[in-house]
Amino acid sequence: MSSNPMIKSKIIENVIPDEHPMTAQGAVTKTLILSLILLFGASGSWYLYAAGFTDKADLISFLSIFFAFILAMLTFFKPTCSPVTAPFYALFEGLALGSLSYIYNSWYDGIVLNAFGITLATLFGMLFLYKIKAIQATEKFRAVVFTATFGVAIFYLVLFIAMLFGHPINVFNGSPLGIALSVIICIIAALNFILDFDFMDQGEEYSLPKYYEWYGALSLMITIVWLYLEILKLLAQLSKRN
Repeated sequence: MSSNPMIKSKIIENVIPDEHPMTAQGAVTKTLILSLILLFGASGSWYLYAAGFTDKADLISFLSIFFAFILAMLTFFKPTCSPVTAPFYALFEGLALGSLSYIYNSWYDGIVLNAFGITLATLFGMLFLYKIKAIQATEKFRAVVFTATFGVAIFYLVLFIAMLFGHPINVFNGSPLGIALSVIICIIAALNFILDFDFMDQGEEYSLPKYYEWYGALSLMITIVWLYLEILKLLAQLSKRN
């Protein structure tokens, strides 16, 4: 997942101070740049769907998911590549998100705008709680969030494998259990924001190299996308019950 505390703690522990270090503000600026690139990509694939080029949009979305995953993995294991990989990740992720968002919006009118608004509200809400130190990234907090995030990854992997073998498990079907699971996963995703904010601050404190601004921005971007998708799923389930 986006905010692996084990990877980030190793970065901090093995840091060699750089004479041109990253800053938290620089990472925020890079996040804004990635957000604009993502929105550009999303608007492109949304347009393709709206114009009726569904086959092309589907193919682009499938390829974009694959390339985005490869770029994310490359970035987390080789952060020096992040100034190049992060913008391309944002573009590919945007292309995939635009298509998915259009489909959801065609099923439930207005759901995308609502999900986007809730995602932003959660982001700034968690930032506020982090800044006033209501939630701090202690070692225990990191361990709990990592364990929970890893558990979610295993859960989705099981669902994916079941689907590949022709036995899809429709957990998120609007049932009380499905809604409860969505709420729990949304909370876990939101807590990852604290780790992203903390990494940016620690990166500045320990004088990590400048390219870690892109690394931190990419990590935050992935968390935002993850939460947005989970909120979309939750709102869709709630809409089924109305």
